[in-house]
Amino acid sequence: MLRRTPKNLIYLCFLLVPFLVFFFRSNALAPLKFKFVRAMNVPIEIISFPFYEAKKILFYHRTFDEYQRLREEVSALKARLVGQDELVAENLRLERLLTFKRSLVYPSVTASVLGRDPSGWSSSMIIDRGGGDGIRQGMPVINAMGVVGKVAEVSEENSKVVLLTDPQFSVAALIQGSREIGLMTGSLQGEICRMRFISSDAQISVGDKVVTSKLSTSFPEGLLIGEVVRIIGNPQEPSIECVIKPAVILSQVEEVLVILQ
Repeated sequence: MLRRTPKNLIYLCFLLVPFLVFFFRSNALAPLKFKFVRAMNVPIEIISFPFYEAKKILFYHRTFDEYQRLREEVSALKARLVGQDELVAENLRLERLLTFKRSLVYPSVTASVLGRDPSGWSSSMIIDRGGGDGIRQGMPVINAMGVVGKVAEVSEENSKVVLLTDPQFSVAALIQGSREIGLMTGSLQGEICRMRFISSDAQISVGDKVVTSKLSTSFPEGLLIGEVVRIIGNPQEPSIECVIKPAVILSQVEEVLVILQ
């Protein structure tokens, strides 16, 4: 019995020393604690490595199927976000257009653009309103930014709108700064217009705003057309021309107002 006592004491010390090292609060023993933990981690990692790799192999197919499902869900969510962004943008455009419509003193009809003329010889588009909505040939077409064009052809449900950059379009226009009146027409030079028959001694500057004149037979006065970007002519000639940049970006028009006269 006495012989076994030293062995029991040794076993007891062997158990108590780690207990004291880990649970006795002392800064001096802190490095020893960390070294012991790091030393114990190595055999644990070696033993667990085969089990971890086997687990990855066993669960590979399930993980891959889960990945495929999640990727499809992400794609669907991205598509939904794009649709929501487009809906928000459309609502903002319509809200701006309706606000502008309420400010008009003229009766008008809201219309959406259905398509555009692919021909390079004319600038026109088709809208989803026609004779059944009270639209007639020659009626002005505008949006919140300014003049878009005028109605050229009408069916019961749709209408063709000639844009103000088309050579067939014309309207009496006024330069706000100098109050000079001229004839504004489209051109064959892309997204610009020309204002002709302006007095050569007119005081015109680049950047002057151009609006519809009260002399127009089809457009109400004061609707914004665009601004002067270039002046062409010679002071010795009886008249000069101005190159006008439209206020409306015609390639981005999706909704318009047709003014009912």
